[in-house]
Amino acid sequence: MESRSRNMAIAYQSLIPLLLLSAAVSAVEVQRPRGVSLSKKHFYVEGKPFTCLDGSRTISFDRINDDYCDCQDGSDEPGTPACPNGSFHCTNAGHRPVFIPSSRINDGVCDCCDGTDEFNSGASCPNTCRELGRKEKEVLQKLAEIAKEGFILKQQLIQEAKRGLEEKKAKAIDLEASKKQLEEKVEALRTVKEAAEEPEKEAKERHLKAWENEKAAIRAEKDNARMAEVFLELDDDGDGFVSLTELQSHSELDTDSDGSFTEMEAQGLLGGVDKVDTVAFEAVWKEIKDKYISESQVETRHEETREPLPDNDSEHYSEGEIPEEDDDNDDDQEEVDDEEEEEEDDDDPDDADYNRPPVVKAKKDDEDEGVMPPYDEETQNLIDAAQKAREQFDETERALRELDDQLKSLEKETSSDFGPSAEFAYLYNQCYDLPTSEYIYRLCPFKQVTQKPKMGGSETSLGTWGHWDGPEGNVYTVMKYENGLGCWQGPNRATTVKLKCGKETVVTSTTEPSRCEYLMEFTTPALCQDPKTLDPMLHTEL
Repeated sequence: MESRSRNMAIAYQSLIPLLLLSAAVSAVEVQRPRGVSLSKKHFYVEGKPFTCLDGSRTISFDRINDDYCDCQDGSDEPGTPACPNGSFHCTNAGHRPVFIPSSRINDGVCDCCDGTDEFNSGASCPNTCRELGRKEKEVLQKLAEIAKEGFILKQQLIQEAKRGLEEKKAKAIDLEASKKQLEEKVEALRTVKEAAEEPEKEAKERHLKAWENEKAAIRAEKDNARMAEVFLELDDDGDGFVSLTELQSHSELDTDSDGSFTEMEAQGLLGGVDKVDTVAFEAVWKEIKDKYISESQVETRHEETREPLPDNDSEHYSEGEIPEEDDDNDDDQEEVDDEEEEEEDDDDPDDADYNRPPVVKAKKDDEDEGVMPPYDEETQNLIDAAQKAREQFDETERALRELDDQLKSLEKETSSDFGPSAEFAYLYNQCYDLPTSEYIYRLCPFKQVTQKPKMGGSETSLGTWGHWDGPEGNVYTVMKYENGLGCWQGPNRATTVKLKCGKETVVTSTTEPSRCEYLMEFTTPALCQDPKTLDPMLHTEL
């Protein structure tokens, strides 16, 4: 199919004069040696010496077609198979004249449609040139009709592209003006936001500091109560003093942790005296409170160090009396996990709870401190004002980013190479599918080519837009898509898209000629040329 299309394209240029020439030859046969084309007839003048076409030597005319190769280029034997590099011209009146290797002369196979290559082989070669010419003319007439309609569509596409380009350029100018205004607005709102956040920050810090002071007062009050409780606990004789002996009863206060709480160590804790009253005990308390263990704590520790029950607890119960396991531990762990998740979310400035007083979790020893109280009205008003300023700034900055993205997209589109007259511009932002038995192939011109299984699955990139890759002088006939998904232990996938003239814009075929290299054929009116060059041939009598 590709070869046939290529032949049709060649016909647009070369077939016209050749068919006209063939028609003329059929009317008046020009005498010349067998196998010589009309264009080379003047080199072969009967009765005059012949010079080989490569200029290597000159021979007498009677040695032309004598079945002996005299010229190195084989030009002296155009009508015999004597020269291995010779060529025979098929006149093919009514169809296209062609050259064939002279080795095919009289080989029993009809190579020329007029049968002139088998003049002495005995092969029966009917002249089929007129029939072949008629069929080719029909094909060319259909191609001409397609080209004509496609060319009309192409002119429309060019006009639409021209209008579209002007509209996009005008839109880009408007967007640039809007962008400048938004940039100025963003900077103004940034100033407002920063001005609102400063007093908000100071008010929050004051509130937090007041709360920290309040907690410190609560802790001091609890510490004083604990100190008084410990003083009474140590004052075994109730005389209003804590003596060396009474202090030494708590061996956990051993200052050097050597296992022996001596009288000297106890006196050091009492400030060098033998006993202290409640006032002097304040200094002692600061030294011992981290180590001191009350009598209630000692009893708790004793409970914890009692001999544990055997692993098989059921041995201590009669049948039917085994208690159920307590799920409180699991519940407690869930509560801890929930608390940790809540604490992770507390630092998000975009959270609606960010402007509320943070819920400060009380430690086990500080459960009576409670949670931070709500902000006062003045602080909350400052927070609300700052939040409003932040929202206005964020909204405007987001609009600026979106506008900037539009501008970049416009600039990319208007600067892309859409052909000499932007005839391919209509393909931009469009996609065309070709379903096969297994896959759906999708071509998005100037963007990418993909492949997706019909029965479901992820999409595979067969390449992203690279460049026009047609031959010199006809570069807009081939698109190249590169750097697709890498094949397993192979190169990255790539796709070559060959464009052809057509009334419709459609992907006609997809193949994989070599591993990870795909070939896609695509018809578009944007490639159709002016069909007027085909008219003379269509009106030629074959």
